[in-house]
Amino acid sequence: MLRVFDEVMAERSLTRAARNLSLTQPAVSNALRRLRETLDDELVRRSGQGMVPTARALALWPSVREALQLLQESITPTGFVPAQARSTFVLAMADATAAELMPGLVDILEQEAPGLSVRVLPLTTRDPRLLLEEETVDLALGYFPSVLADLTARAQAAEAVAFEHQRLYVGEYVCVMRTGHPLAEQDLTLDVFCAARHMLVSFSGRPFGFIDEALATLGRERQVVLTVNQFFTAGRVVANSNLLTVLPRHFVGVTGIAGQLLLRPLPFDVSPVHVGAIWHRRNQQSLAHIWLRQAVARVAAQAFAS
Repeated sequence: MLRVFDEVMAERSLTRAARNLSLTQPAVSNALRRLRETLDDELVRRSGQGMVPTARALALWPSVREALQLLQESITPTGFVPAQARSTFVLAMADATAAELMPGLVDILEQEAPGLSVRVLPLTTRDPRLLLEEETVDLALGYFPSVLADLTARAQAAEAVAFEHQRLYVGEYVCVMRTGHPLAEQDLTLDVFCAARHMLVSFSGRPFGFIDEALATLGRERQVVLTVNQFFTAGRVVANSNLLTVLPRHFVGVTGIAGQLLLRPLPFDVSPVHVGAIWHRRNQQSLAHIWLRQAVARVAAQAFAS
């Protein structure tokens, strides 16, 4: 019954669930009926061509899926040998994070797991949980303060939490301008910073980021005249304009144009930027996923050792 429930939740379709389980659709319907009676909940309702889960089904699913995976691994344990593996991992991260971590990860793959492949997708959100839930990605890397706050609050309220996370490094953000910028020879005060014209790196395209949140707490704001969704693009634009931007300090060194850029400390305090990894709990005990997480953590520790 729980296997049927898991497939129905994943597919949102009795027909596709039956196909995946090599069962007839009446058999799937019967198992779902028995589970509904056992749990005293409708679990899923028909909506158009698909099925819509109830609130209780959504709450139960992460725990059911994790339990099924753990049981499967206990019954049919499979080892993971990196040198023999032939699988693909999908990671989501911003271009700045990829530039800092992927060279080291490629080295590990070449030395330890040459048969593995990695696909990197651009991170376009500060909340990657839907990507992880839908198994679009295996691991999301980035700065997710609101997600971590929500997960912490849920855990403290004894709610089921479907995601795990690990801190990788603390990033320092700095103000960046081109060499020869009119502001290069003067102190970058808060007034000067706010009066300048700025470019913002925003994954969502919204012209308001954590720097603007910090300014808002001071009752100040800056003039954002351009928004882009890549750090590399920001570096190139700043190097050829009078715009200011805010970039991770470590990232500037891997842009290839560091000699064209000047770095200045921000003239106000911002919260530490904790870059970390988030994954779904169904992968918590997967030996392949554990190896991936450890490899990423090793790369981060080496890259930010200084």
